[in-house]
Amino acid sequence: MTFTVTLFLSITALRPRCRRCTSLLLAADEGQMSALCLLDLTAAFDTVDHELLLLQLERQSGLRGTVLQWFRSYLSGRSIRVLYGGSMSSIVYILCSVPQESVLGPRLFILYSADLKDIAKDHCVTIHSFADDTQLYLHWSCNDMTTTIARLQQCIVDINNWMSVNRVKLNIDKTELLWAGTRRSLSMGDDSFPYLQLGAAIIAPSQHVRVLGVIFFS
Repeated sequence: MTFTVTLFLSITALRPRCRRCTSLLLAADEGQMSALCLLDLTAAFDTVDHELLLLQLERQSGLRGTVLQWFRSYLSGRSIRVLYGGSMSSIVYILCSVPQESVLGPRLFILYSADLKDIAKDHCVTIHSFADDTQLYLHWSCNDMTTTIARLQQCIVDINNWMSVNRVKLNIDKTELLWAGTRRSLSMGDDSFPYLQLGAAIIAPSQHVRVLGVIFFS
């Protein structure tokens, strides 16, 4: 696997967030290939449904009673209006979204999307999330590529279905895919690695992707 200098300079500083770096490197050392898929969500924080979030906090995290009411109070009663050119707009009450720049916002989004870990686990795919930054990755031997691609593709299909039900939109056009490995293992595959398909949409493999400031090249 080829990396830019940026990766090696950043690994120490990003070690708590860079499990994917270590995992991809170890897999390459063992002669395995890897697939890394970076999911892009459209306005993720703005689409969080308050009632669905409260249901997730109760069902997944076991919050009930007074504690759950704290979160309900935090989310409810929010409104927005715009002042422009001396004119004030009417008040719009916010029924969805979590404050992106707040301390709680990113954590609430992770709790809101906690079901994604179960979906990935069902397909034996590793998932890592940092706020709304979500990556899927898995490793395989050269002769297992067909089944691995099918497994990853079905995982993304199921994640997309969950997102549709829970009012989160997966942006296929900005979702990225990278096939990674050593030069030798990559040369044992076809000249062009396959794409993933989600309905009529296609996720084509990229030559490089950026993950939290770390650049990966295939």
